[in-house]
Amino acid sequence: MATKQKILIVDDDNNIAELISLYLVKECFETKICNDGETAINTFDTFKPNLVLLDLMLPGIDGYQVCRELRTRSQVPIIMLSAKGEVFDKVLGLEMGADDYMEKPFDSKELVARVKAVLRRYKPQTQEAPESNDKVVRYPDLEINMTNYSVTYMGERVDMPPKELELLYFLAASPNHVFTREQLLDQIWGYEYIGDTRTVDVHIKRLREKLSDHESWRLATIWGIGYKFEVME
Repeated sequence: MATKQKILIVDDDNNIAELISLYLVKECFETKICNDGETAINTFDTFKPNLVLLDLMLPGIDGYQVCRELRTRSQVPIIMLSAKGEVFDKVLGLEMGADDYMEKPFDSKELVARVKAVLRRYKPQTQEAPESNDKVVRYPDLEINMTNYSVTYMGERVDMPPKELELLYFLAASPNHVFTREQLLDQIWGYEYIGDTRTVDVHIKRLREKLSDHESWRLATIWGIGYKFEVME
């Protein structure tokens, strides 16, 4: 029998947390609830969740700080939950390392669908299976491997959340092809994302912070249109 995937629910409103847990348990997930940030950080290491649902407004350590701390330990997907619906809040959450952002109140079916979608896209590192050529893209000093979700740059492993890696792979797999922000949202997120195309800009910015321009390639902005992985002739 397959092991149930674990979801850590972090919300100071226990009624909301219990309701979320009910939805997820019905879908055969195992859940654990924490009502504050410090408990969530401590529980993360022992519970070892496959995904974290993280409220922003927490007593003591807020959700942004929790997200930042968890990202120093793991690339496990994080979906932020918040009553704050401003673009600034969404962008800040994504910059902290979140994989998705949902506004409260939310529909239970959409929440479950997003959890499943993010989990489908996240592939933890394994030591199985040899690399498949159609899942690996290589350029000078850069290897993007979708088989084990890893990026190697200048001989060093680079930690990336799943969507950053998928965005980089998608662009690098079609060198010099220009994609609009809307196309990238559709291809990488795979569903109607609540937010706007700045989501793509945030992820590109984070990629550029980790991968500086190379003499052979770079992530190029095509002003007024979108982005491309430019390979120098």
